[in-house]
Amino acid sequence: MNLSDIGWSNYFESFFHDYREKGLMPYRVSQEHKSRYVILGENGELSAEISGKFRHDALSKGDFPAVGDWVAASPRPEEGTATIHAVLPRKSGFSRKAAGRVTEEQIVAANIDTVFLVSGLDYDFNPRRIERYIAISWECGANPVIILNKTDLCEDLEAKIEEVETIAFGIPIISISAKNKDGLDQLKEYLKHRQTAAFLGSSGVGKSTIINGLLGYERQLVREIREDDSKGRHTTTYRELIVLPEGGILIDTPGMRQIKLWDDEGELSRTFDDIEELALQCKFRDCSHSGEPGCAIRKALEEGKLDKKRWNNYNKLQKELKYLEARKDTKEMRRQQREFDKKVRQYHLQVKELRKFRGH
Repeated sequence: MNLSDIGWSNYFESFFHDYREKGLMPYRVSQEHKSRYVILGENGELSAEISGKFRHDALSKGDFPAVGDWVAASPRPEEGTATIHAVLPRKSGFSRKAAGRVTEEQIVAANIDTVFLVSGLDYDFNPRRIERYIAISWECGANPVIILNKTDLCEDLEAKIEEVETIAFGIPIISISAKNKDGLDQLKEYLKHRQTAAFLGSSGVGKSTIINGLLGYERQLVREIREDDSKGRHTTTYRELIVLPEGGILIDTPGMRQIKLWDDEGELSRTFDDIEELALQCKFRDCSHSGEPGCAIRKALEEGKLDKKRWNNYNKLQKELKYLEARKDTKEMRRQQREFDKKVRQYHLQVKELRKFRGH
């Protein structure tokens, strides 16, 4: 297997010199299964696990390999296995807050050039969810592209496209019917040699059908969904990197109906720059937009120039980010306190040993 066929470039080569001198080889993570991984390299596909040192040195979940990552590994081709010793610096990465109560970053897909944000044009169509995906995609360093799937089920396509255009400033919007294989050629523009694209969307939007259409055969299992609400069980149960016959690279992900923000407010402002621009027109710089005179936000809402649902979603995401930042700060304070306590204990042990030594 040629490394360039799976995305290797001068960017990653520039970080690999020291690892190569140690006898390690570059591989790309194609699957992640809890503590084990499937990696691709010049000698094919191997089953891999991380080294004990790697596990000990990792500070958070975000430090562990993710699908799309390039890693330095020691292979055992005769056994079909390998050990991962390091993850190369990521060129980009789509991340979210990990599920559960722990405040940690989870890398959904790494080293991607394009993020396909897939939405169904059936009951799944949800502009507020699209806004959330846009906000997160701007954080990752890849270019977002919105895919509106199931045109065969949509009677008001133009209206839906116009609605998305009002929230997706400057982002390409592609309408397709994966079931009928209409419009798939438009996606191939983003899937050229060495280019990696990740598919993101909730369960039932048709990601697997799209991937099957691009591959030209039924690789991904497709399940029927309920007609009354367009919901269904996840077809994809784990993230996977797939190499297309024509040279592009796909990363498929399980459906994510709820996806939490992770990064700071900068990219949220980019997603809602129309609201940010309005806020600058308020009479008072510290306007809370809750009744002050000269509030441009309130005026736009009353005149129908600003969608109330979009405004509410903006506030919801702002609160989510502030809560997340508070959790991050608390976690960092606890980490620093643990480090301080550790140093204090070490100091007292050293003093104790010194007293013993002097006593002899």
